[in-house]
Amino acid sequence: QVQLLQSGGGSVQSGGSLRLSCAASGYTFNSNCMGWFRHAPGKDRETVATIDSGGNTKYADSVKGRFTISQDNAKATLYLQMHSLQPEDTAIYYCAADTTTDTCGAHWYRRAISMGTWGQGTQVTVSS
Repeated sequence: QVQLLQSGGGSVQSGGSLRLSCAASGYTFNSNCMGWFRHAPGKDRETVATIDSGGNTKYADSVKGRFTISQDNAKATLYLQMHSLQPEDTAIYYCAADTTTDTCGAHWYRRAISMGTWGQGTQVTVSS
């Protein structure tokens, strides 16, 4: 009965910032791999960032230095802070949890989707 409720997102100009939130319930927070992936029209889904139970983070090369993934265990909430946004970042952003493992493998979000442990998505639009 894992539920992930997203908030945040919106429209910004190039160079702007946004913060996405993902409130989790139905499982022990920080006992698995959690992260964010995005899906732009006409493109494949791609991993944005992940964090495992030990706090180890990974980022897509395209967002390194601009995005930061973090979590608040007390609030059971996952965050994605995005800076220096570019039009290429425009997509629907999803949070997800691979509850089968404490680490993040290459197929983490595919497993999350197959299990239904992902959020409803939120639109991020960046204009030039």
